[in-house]
Amino acid sequence: MNRKKFDMTVKESSDNYTIYVSGELDLAVSAEFRSEIEPLLTSDKEVVLDMADLTYIDSTGMGIIIFFLKARKEDGKALSVQNVPQKIKKLFDLTGITRFLPVHGSSPETKADGV
Repeated sequence: MNRKKFDMTVKESSDNYTIYVSGELDLAVSAEFRSEIEPLLTSDKEVVLDMADLTYIDSTGMGIIIFFLKARKEDGKALSVQNVPQKIKKLFDLTGITRFLPVHGSSPETKADGV
């Protein structure tokens, strides 16, 4: 299996933080992902998770996103995702996350190798 290493970049603008994730978000990188995004939990700016280059997410990655979403909502702060690959969006839909997590745009299916 040709695995793409997980990577993330955080960019700040005047009104939000955008977290660009790529590769595979799974158990192996979950601690790194969580520690990188935790400082943004209390930010007053909107946080946007851009998944255009995310090729895989497992239940651990989904759990971190759900934790982050709940924590932000409890504080009345916004979190959304954008450019979600079709296979990952389907997983979000099947698990019911999309009812609570604003999803803006989807990436072409060719970007996602699997869920």
